Amino acid sequence: MKTVSEVNSTLKIHRRKWRLQPDPKQVICRPHIPGGSPLHIENIIQRVLATSATESRQLLKWVKSRFSIRHRYLTRTLNQHCKLVESYLPDPDILSDQQKQLIGAYFTMEYAVASVALFNPSIVPHPDQSKNTANTLRFIMSLRATGEGHVSSIVFRTGNISAKCKIEFEPSSHYVETAVRKLNPDYDKHLFIRKLNELNATNDITDELFKQLPDHFNFNLLQKQIDKMFHQSTFDTNQMCDAITPINWLANSNYELSFDHKHAISERVIFPSSEVERGGIEDARFVQFRGENGGLTYYATYTAYNGLSILPQLIETQDFDTFKIVTLNGKVAQNKGMALFPRKINGQYVMLSRQDGESNYIMFSDYLHFWHEAQLLQIPNEPWEFVQIGNCGSPLETSEGWIVLTHGVGPMRQYSMGAILLDLDNPSRVKAKLAQPLLSPLETEREGYVPNVVYSCGGLIHNNELLIPYAMSDMRSGMVSVNVNALINAMTPITLP
Repeated sequence: MKTVSEVNSTLKIHRRKWRLQPDPKQVICRPHIPGGSPLHIENIIQRVLATSATESRQLLKWVKSRFSIRHRYLTRTLNQHCKLVESYLPDPDILSDQQKQLIGAYFTMEYAVASVALFNPSIVPHPDQSKNTANTLRFIMSLRATGEGHVSSIVFRTGNISAKCKIEFEPSSHYVETAVRKLNPDYDKHLFIRKLNELNATNDITDELFKQLPDHFNFNLLQKQIDKMFHQSTFDTNQMCDAITPINWLANSNYELSFDHKHAISERVIFPSSEVERGGIEDARFVQFRGENGGLTYYATYTAYNGLSILPQLIETQDFDTFKIVTLNGKVAQNKGMALFPRKINGQYVMLSRQDGESNYIMFSDYLHFWHEAQLLQIPNEPWEFVQIGNCGSPLETSEGWIVLTHGVGPMRQYSMGAILLDLDNPSRVKAKLAQPLLSPLETEREGYVPNVVYSCGGLIHNNELLIPYAMSDMRSGMVSVNVNALINAMTPITLP
């Protein structure tokens, strides 16, 4: 009879000593707009404006003396947050800069992005390897950071891996900052309409709207055309509102973020900035993707959560300074745990996914943003994975095949990590798998936000060593490593029927 194995006894797993812990000291500025009646907002503004010039100056001086050491661009942030309530101001043009900044301060709050947890890491080579010596590698690690209210965002750490796979993190600043969101991105009309079709959100109103738009349009042009239809159209106003809502929802789900390239990557936070993400940005799986022309692009699949439902999203960047965020489309782009292969195979993009909440699937597509068919790849077969299996990041290429790190859920909802080997040219074929877990939580790793869990969003191979950053009970992160050849040799071959 099969039993639940705690660990693979044939493999030598090297657990690194360092830990990345939750950190309440790294804080960003968020808008703080009271809910409920608009009268509350108006009352706050009136109270601020009723203070004397001297008192206003002293209040603003106190704010800046206490918070500017924690936020590099505090004045800019206060001005931005004042603009968020501009429609409630009696006459913005007659207000002084001092009054605007003070109003902004009353609609601002600090948020500790990683005060609760720092977990579910992935690791990729850094785009800048210019200062590295032979057999060393600079890396970027992404992590899911969680703070008050269980709102998740993406944060980064950078460092170096030596020839002997020693990990050294680069110093991180106490500053953290959010990106400037580009409100006027470019949209492809054909792709936009295809996604609306998938959402069953097209009708005569949307048809008429898109007839008036060019093949490529920006956010501002879209809004102008919507306003024009509201004023000139013969359609019913309520029907118009129903038709426009999913259009605005989709437009706001596709955007660009820019960070100041002069500041360290470890200072950057990709914080929820659209309606579909208001509940969090979860489990980004970053991968360095090599195009057919040899060029490198970094992609990350992640789950956008609005508090009720999820939406698979894709991040694209070349330099980790500017990020483009788009929606993944297609009937099989509907679940968590999507992980992109690091190159095309036989001319197609390839993605791992979980379609049914319990098994691993593989998908092929001619278009990166559209996924319509999925094939069953692996079902739960071992006691430590009977409840559910999934991937733990993008596949890793070796001469023997694609190593896929997996997770399995067993009794008492314990998460363990395993591995399978896919055929290099036909990745829909599983060549071998570990019968026992590669990694299970130690006693010291069982306690946390979600007990009894080890999990990763992606590893990296360096000098024939597989480095796996992993989360412990959804709270903190560490690293293990294993020799690639030893891992493959420990797998059980799978013979096709």
